[in-house]
Amino acid sequence: MKDKRFKEGFLWGGATAANQLEGAYLTDGKGPSIADAMPGGKSRIKETMTPEFDWDIDETKYYYPNHLGIDHYNRYREDIALFGEMGFKSYRFSIAWSRIFPTGTEAIPNEKGLEFYEAIIDECLRHGIEPLITISHYEMPLYLAKELGGWRHRDVIGHFERYARVVLERFSGKVRQWLTFNEINVGMMFPLMSQGISVKNGGMDKRVTLKGLHNQFVASSKATKIAKELREDIEIGCMIIYMTSYANDPNPVNALALQEFNNAFNYYCTDIQVRGEYPAYTDRLFAKMGVTWEDLDIHEGDLEVIKAYPVDFISFSYYMSSVINVTDKDAEKTSGNMMMGGKNPFLEASDWGWQIDPVGLRIALNDLYGRYQVPLYIVENGLGAADVVEPGNVIHDEYRIDYMRKHIEAMAEAVADGVDLMGYTPWGCIDLVSASTGEMAKRYGFIYVDYDDEGQGTMDRFRKDSFYWYKKVIATNGEDLES
Repeated sequence: MKDKRFKEGFLWGGATAANQLEGAYLTDGKGPSIADAMPGGKSRIKETMTPEFDWDIDETKYYYPNHLGIDHYNRYREDIALFGEMGFKSYRFSIAWSRIFPTGTEAIPNEKGLEFYEAIIDECLRHGIEPLITISHYEMPLYLAKELGGWRHRDVIGHFERYARVVLERFSGKVRQWLTFNEINVGMMFPLMSQGISVKNGGMDKRVTLKGLHNQFVASSKATKIAKELREDIEIGCMIIYMTSYANDPNPVNALALQEFNNAFNYYCTDIQVRGEYPAYTDRLFAKMGVTWEDLDIHEGDLEVIKAYPVDFISFSYYMSSVINVTDKDAEKTSGNMMMGGKNPFLEASDWGWQIDPVGLRIALNDLYGRYQVPLYIVENGLGAADVVEPGNVIHDEYRIDYMRKHIEAMAEAVADGVDLMGYTPWGCIDLVSASTGEMAKRYGFIYVDYDDEGQGTMDRFRKDSFYWYKKVIATNGEDLES
């Protein structure tokens, strides 16, 4: 083992998404996004995964927490100053596509939107923080979803390419690291947010969602091509959910089901985006899903651009693990990041039922690095919990510190195993609106935001105990993890 856990220049930081914290959803020329059409509350997914849902915004019937977020649009200087106080080396955030192109179809970008992100980038740089920008993070313009059916429509590739060119040309001189699509493999399970494809438009049809994924692969490679032509040292990554999973028992049937799950969910998108071609198991996967190559509507030049412009690194979110059990249909399930999974009796769970498995992170890092041999970047990880504010605006969140300590220790073990790990940006470094439930009560941040699920509160920011702990972790490059 090396003397140091993490290499010099390791990118400690935090991660957010525009639609979950900015607010100002129609301010300064911004158009509505798909996230703006998703109501708040624990029934968010249930409300939107119906044939009746058609991206209509009805504020007389629903509360839409993303419309205000945590008012980061007006408070970004204060928030980034707090990130700087913690010592962030990297800050992962996203650009709201509809803030640059309100419907996604305009020829001329919205200058006010570009100025806003330029100000965020400059503020990060002023605090010594390197931006890591996600070009599309669950926030495509609502018009493209409602009128074109989202990524199922071929024209969206061109709209995205124009958008990517504008932001890359504007910001690549200041920003070296980029991600194309957030959690792209969610399209396999839940294409509503990742592809803008509702149930009404074919969101439950694998022929539609696999076509949508193909269009995203082409768009990602075209964005990578633009980036590489702009800056020699630019780094472009893909981004997936990774869910370490275990066969329920030694039954070979469950072992095979585990392999099929990994191929379909954990590896399919990265195989294509890293290796530049569809994997050998594609025919078998398509047959099982009732999909043909013709369903993808592959155009001339698609496969060539995917091959020529793969990504440089893999970034991923890791929150929990799951159990694969196809031999017992009545086995207990547990909730997770955009999907359900089998319950593991050896693991504890968060307040929201997500199974806590730091060893699973080490396994994920070893599996991904062993398969692809490209640098890895953990760009989401954290504990959603119901924090309690005590007198004096004090928040004791030892449970969050314990969660992160164990996951950082797992990261260090993976590095000792030989994994090339670039950085770690825990999710929701400041409290924000939950993507899956639209709640503020499900808090991830090192910074508490005084705002609740009913839209009440001052929006004031308070440092949690984890704020001071993470500041020490960064200052010691991960050497001191004690509370």
